[in-house]
Amino acid sequence: MLVMLAVLSAASWWATRAPGAIDAETVVVYKSPTCHCCSKWVEHLRVAGFTVSVKNENAMNPLKTRLGVPADLASCHTALVHGYLIEGHVPAEDIRRLLAERPKAKGLAVPGMPIGSPGMEQGDRVDRYEVVLFSDDAPASVFATHGPAAP
Repeated sequence: MLVMLAVLSAASWWATRAPGAIDAETVVVYKSPTCHCCSKWVEHLRVAGFTVSVKNENAMNPLKTRLGVPADLASCHTALVHGYLIEGHVPAEDIRRLLAERPKAKGLAVPGMPIGSPGMEQGDRVDRYEVVLFSDDAPASVFATHGPAAP
């Protein structure tokens, strides 16, 4: 019995580590192969300690529709991590908070492409922007706010 459990455990471990396998904690990022800001966001995640798997996708809109990204929250890239959707330039710290708190939600989004968000850096300029928590069951709500304080 113990030998069988050890064999099953080893097989399970190997299946998740085999070439091409994706660990549940890996952020899978779907992006246009030519998008520079998406590549910068991927680098932001890697620097923050995430394992990232990049999937270049030429037709992002059908992918977003299939995954259930609300049109009003859309941005340039879409990611999946531990059952959540991450849409756009969401800071790594907010993804970590999402994974720690595990709210009942579909995911997080930073609509559009705000200047100063991860991957959208342009000098010292940082616009104020919100990270939105969204689900199919409740209205979207503000999960975090970044950038300078409102006047």
